[in-house]
Amino acid sequence: MIMAVERIVDTSVHDDADEEQVEVNLRPRFFVEYVGQERLKKNLKLAIAAAKKRGEPIDHVLLYGPPGLGKTTMASVIANEMGANIRITAGPAIERAGDLASILTNLADGDVLFIDEIHRLSHAVEEVLYSAMEDFKLDIVIGKGPAARSVRLDLPKFTVIGATTRTGALAAPLRDRFGHMYRLEFYTPEEIAAVITRAAGILESQIDQKAATLLSTRARLTPRIANRLLKRVRDYADVNGDGIIDASVTTQALAMLEVDELGLDPADRRMLESIIESYGGNPVGLNTIAALTGDEPTTIEDFYEPYLLQIGFIERTPRGRRVTAKAYKHLGKEAGELLDKLV
Repeated sequence: MIMAVERIVDTSVHDDADEEQVEVNLRPRFFVEYVGQERLKKNLKLAIAAAKKRGEPIDHVLLYGPPGLGKTTMASVIANEMGANIRITAGPAIERAGDLASILTNLADGDVLFIDEIHRLSHAVEEVLYSAMEDFKLDIVIGKGPAARSVRLDLPKFTVIGATTRTGALAAPLRDRFGHMYRLEFYTPEEIAAVITRAAGILESQIDQKAATLLSTRARLTPRIANRLLKRVRDYADVNGDGIIDASVTTQALAMLEVDELGLDPADRRMLESIIESYGGNPVGLNTIAALTGDEPTTIEDFYEPYLLQIGFIERTPRGRRVTAKAYKHLGKEAGELLDKLV
């Protein structure tokens, strides 16, 4: 069995407490500090200005898109711009309707409730949530059996901000309760370079523009990965240099981390090479790829595929996933006669 390894370009948040604290410190708190997502910021600024002018909380917001693009950060920015307190939880943490009732009854007027992975709420919890979002009322049952009675409680006017990587997995009635629905897009290399330069300043590390540009091409267009790579290169510069992050130090550090010029790590290359060596130019099913890599199908879909699709290394066909000629060229492999005909 292939053991899962911690990947430097993984878009999930690592468990290390120090890493998480640094991650929090690097997050922008207001729109002026937030790099990228210009269309989203423009729409949210208008919505927030209108809500503040009317003295109301902003309408419920759903943020969706691949992991690592800043959904949690954007939720905090919205709360800060509104001058509101934010309560953060996650879909899997709200197991029963009673858990949600406890959270909702402890909110104050104007508070923001951020629910990460909102698509993982149970159906029972979803039903309580979307009725509360619409009417700001909570129906609870007191007692059991024939003596049970229903009580309706008034809730404060609050805002729910939901984040998900799978919009389609969200129940339609819950999805329809959100007044704002925005997709976070992958960043451009220039925006990632700006994120890296800003983060280096917060970390009190000196970085030149060439190094920031070099790192931006390896960060898979994702701020979370950019910050993680920066911290690893900073470690290398502190131990093997004078602490200054220049192009030479960055190149050496990335070579040690085995992150290539397009941001692919050994796990990405192993997956692509396994498909090529086992199936050539033929399409491969998701479960077969999962068996080849030793990962779950959902891991393939959520962590491997988004970037590989973005850079055109994998195509989705009715018969399965297919490695493209572009990936063959990058890996230095011959596409073969079959792939040449398909391309």
